[in-house]
Amino acid sequence: MTQTTKRSSPTNMLQLPPVRPTFLSLPGDRLLASRLGGASGCSVLPIASHVFPDGESCLRLCAPPITGDVAIVAMLRDPEPKLAELLLLAEAARQWGAISVGLVAPYLPFMRQDAVMQVGEAVTARSFAKIISRSFDWLVTIDPHLHRIQRLSEIYRIPTRALHTAPLLGQWIAKNVDQPFIVGPDVESRQWADDIAASAHAPAVVLNKTRRGDAQVSIRLPDDLDQFQGRVPVLVDDIISTGTTMAATVSQLIDHGFPAPLCVAVHAVFSPGAVDAIEGAGARCVVSTNTIAHITNRIDVTPLLASAVSRQTRRIAALR
Repeated sequence: MTQTTKRSSPTNMLQLPPVRPTFLSLPGDRLLASRLGGASGCSVLPIASHVFPDGESCLRLCAPPITGDVAIVAMLRDPEPKLAELLLLAEAARQWGAISVGLVAPYLPFMRQDAVMQVGEAVTARSFAKIISRSFDWLVTIDPHLHRIQRLSEIYRIPTRALHTAPLLGQWIAKNVDQPFIVGPDVESRQWADDIAASAHAPAVVLNKTRRGDAQVSIRLPDDLDQFQGRVPVLVDDIISTGTTMAATVSQLIDHGFPAPLCVAVHAVFSPGAVDAIEGAGARCVVSTNTIAHITNRIDVTPLLASAVSRQTRRIAALR
């Protein structure tokens, strides 16, 4: 009888024992790191940061040396002031003994700068991807703003995992809104809005939007809105920045005879005055996930992130 040896496969790799990474974070992101550590049963190590008179930082690990994999948690709203410290922390983690260093960035910046719009512009999405790919071994993020760049693998040279919050948004809407209908920001959001609507057990429509500048848009409502009279409009978007689109849509829906809409976003970027503008237009409330810490946070992405980090570290460990 000839014995056969069972070969490993991707399925076998996924069945390996869990690899528990150590979480580190930038100083302002310790709360999310603590939540991720609690959700995944992983350690969250304290980091001290001293700033010298010349503005340079010195990082110190307030714990024994690291002996395994590390996941650095960073909320990258206003990313440029944070970038140097993030890269220094990644390098410091390796000096402290990390085998691999991954990045957990729930909000991935620079993705809207994905093409040359005027002669001489840099495609910053590609520049940022190169910088991150040189310092990290993997990346986990949530609903990156993919448009002309359709997959993160087009610009990142490390394993990436883009998580999707449509089911979470839909579940929150189903639980908190009676008789909703979902309103997507533009025709490009059709599939995403439909996914949210499916989870919310609600119909969906999308707007006709023309952008003329960072804070200038024109909105045209669909022609078939009358069929949704009696329902509550829920405006959804991946990013709310200036709030211009949301505020204009809220006003038009109210003028059309609908009750005060709710506005739900994944990433609470919110430039100054954005929430006030949306609520001032008549919105019932503004709700976001906690990919960026904000007073509007109502939808928790911690379990989603914890599960993805566990899968990513297992894959990295299986390749060693």
